[in-house]
Amino acid sequence: MTREEIMQKAFDSIVEADEDMAAEVIEEGKAEGITAVDMLQEGFSKGMNELGDQFGRGEIFLPELIFATEVMKIATDAVEEELAAGGNDVHKAGIVVMGTVEGDVHDIGKGICVSMLKASGMDVYDMGREVPADVFIDKAKEVGADIIGSSALLTTTMPVQKEIEQKLEEQGLKGKIKTMVGGSPVTARWADKIGANAYSEDAAECVDVAKKLIAG
Repeated sequence: MTREEIMQKAFDSIVEADEDMAAEVIEEGKAEGITAVDMLQEGFSKGMNELGDQFGRGEIFLPELIFATEVMKIATDAVEEELAAGGNDVHKAGIVVMGTVEGDVHDIGKGICVSMLKASGMDVYDMGREVPADVFIDKAKEVGADIIGSSALLTTTMPVQKEIEQKLEEQGLKGKIKTMVGGSPVTARWADKIGANAYSEDAAECVDVAKKLIAG
């Protein structure tokens, strides 16, 4: 199989929510010398982005998105194994604390961002979902994080992202710990309004944005 065919199959496995196809293409990729990281970036994640667009247009519904997320876990698990096998030789490009904000149980996009950031060489602490502002900040202080990344998938939970900014300001940490925000209702305008350092539209952009923030 060509590289293009493998990436297309990885894409299709997500769009069709086919776990067997996903597991199969990871092995096929390995046989061709293609890393799980590359397949995540060039195939699987593009499939999730496509489904995200379809969901936004009302062409598919939440259950279909959830099925696809289960398939995505096969890809992210393969990336985790690959990175672990690399041992401590992976240069840590930065430290990120990432989570879905308090009141919000959606973590599909956040999970993909975590995997992509790890694949780029960053040390990522995945806080899961329903994370209060204080918990983000406490963890960031504990691990010496460069960035706090927060995801909000509901307009009703977006104020938690603003709360993070306010608490960083109160604690004299504003600017010392950078912030990036994302999620379906979140926009660059919202990021500017609350004083976040950056906005990321999707998982691929998330990595570029994080690298720019760390580079200063």
